[in-house]
Amino acid sequence: MDHRFDATERFAAGAQFIAGSLRSGSSGRTQAVVDPATGETVYSCELAGTADVDAAVQAAQRAFVEWGGATPGERSDTLHRFAAALAEDAADLAAAESLNCGKPIKLSEEFDVPGSIDNAAFFAGAARHLEGKAAGEYSADHTSVIRREPIGVVGSIAPWNYPLQMAAWKVLPAIAAGNTIVLKPAEITPFTSLLFAQAARRAGLPDGVVNIISGAGRDAGEHLVGHRSVAMTSFTGSTGVGKRVAEIATGTVKRLHLELGGKAPFVVFDDADLEAAVHGAVAGALINTGQDCTAATRAYVQRPLYDAFVSGVADLMATVRLGDPFDPSTDLGPLISHAQRDRVAGFVDRARDYATVVTGGEAPQGELAKGAYYRPTLIAGAAQDSEIVQSEIFGPVLVVLPFDSDDEGIALANDTPYGLAASAWSRDVYRTGRATREINAGCVWVNDHIPIISEMPHGGAKASGFGKDMSAYSFEEYTQVKHVMYDNTAVARKDWHRTIFGDRP
Repeated sequence: MDHRFDATERFAAGAQFIAGSLRSGSSGRTQAVVDPATGETVYSCELAGTADVDAAVQAAQRAFVEWGGATPGERSDTLHRFAAALAEDAADLAAAESLNCGKPIKLSEEFDVPGSIDNAAFFAGAARHLEGKAAGEYSADHTSVIRREPIGVVGSIAPWNYPLQMAAWKVLPAIAAGNTIVLKPAEITPFTSLLFAQAARRAGLPDGVVNIISGAGRDAGEHLVGHRSVAMTSFTGSTGVGKRVAEIATGTVKRLHLELGGKAPFVVFDDADLEAAVHGAVAGALINTGQDCTAATRAYVQRPLYDAFVSGVADLMATVRLGDPFDPSTDLGPLISHAQRDRVAGFVDRARDYATVVTGGEAPQGELAKGAYYRPTLIAGAAQDSEIVQSEIFGPVLVVLPFDSDDEGIALANDTPYGLAASAWSRDVYRTGRATREINAGCVWVNDHIPIISEMPHGGAKASGFGKDMSAYSFEEYTQVKHVMYDNTAVARKDWHRTIFGDRP
């Protein structure tokens, strides 16, 4: 069923969610929210200004007193209701995500939405398991206890490629640990973050625990990151913007979590299942129209399989169906905007001077021409140091290069500034074991590429940032570890005091 979403009606009161209610932004500027499949404006967002950020932070501060003092069981019960509320809203969430981002509805319904609901269910349980080191006498005269405490107001910034999932990844571990949050989604993709916050309120989260600010990065975003009442910043986005976020955050010495760009290698050894590798490469490269920081972007194929891999991927890409995101048969939707489509096309067009475009490399004509569509693209013959191999494209583009020895394949995989994700393809457990040890990335898949699960962490190394989303490991970002030490002797004058004053008693 073509379940369209009426954003104008749903967010008539505005695109800011502060202290439990929608309101308009006060910056005096508006942002057109465009359906990338048609180029039509579907909502006009009155952007947040610094006053709105201040109001949201103040609401979060007030809510922290109650929410931070709640028991783990109380927070868990509320998050279970939150997961149920999200499940009730599944159809609206999927429709809003596909309208706002151009995602094929089958991707929204079968990946983004259920994954986010599962995240909420996971953190509902994890809220009761904030563990520390066991109490004990690590000094003969004292008992030590570890407390894991919330750190306060979290100010998070999320990107436009997975608005719903990024809202879940930012909000859920923060509030499960007892923090409150102000989330700034990308101003061009506010819909599902707002629905997410409304579901949280309906589930019984106190007003101010979850706040959404829809504003531009250079004013609302930077003000949020630099706010003295914000104890932590979590940012997902490009490495360039991440550097700017880090610069601002250091001004108030706040906790910082960065999940940045990627250029994931897809390493195919000569004993791999070729059919599995071909299918995995196409799926891994084209998910979310390639707008995924873990997407397969660099395929390194050992020479005996190289020609067959190139041919197989080209043939399979040619079968991918571009179309209306709300058509259940559509495989590939548009890019997020015409500007992003043109950026991707620019990378491909420049690569024609030094490489071969095997398939794709163009925007479709006809009815789809009004949208930000770009055909699945395979490029061969590029040098390792070329732009198309080294830079993050963020589109449906896969570059394939050959290698000879295992040493060379792993070295090439590591030869970019990024280290977010990778995959290794082989039937040999020792080969894949070596690859998982030596490829420098936060996640290495074996004979698959892309799957994520709530119980396992997501985060990178090198220029891809630091810190983890999802899983119990994310609590390391959102909690303060406090050591409490109790004297057990009841002796007024301790033996160690003589090192400061007097003689040994």
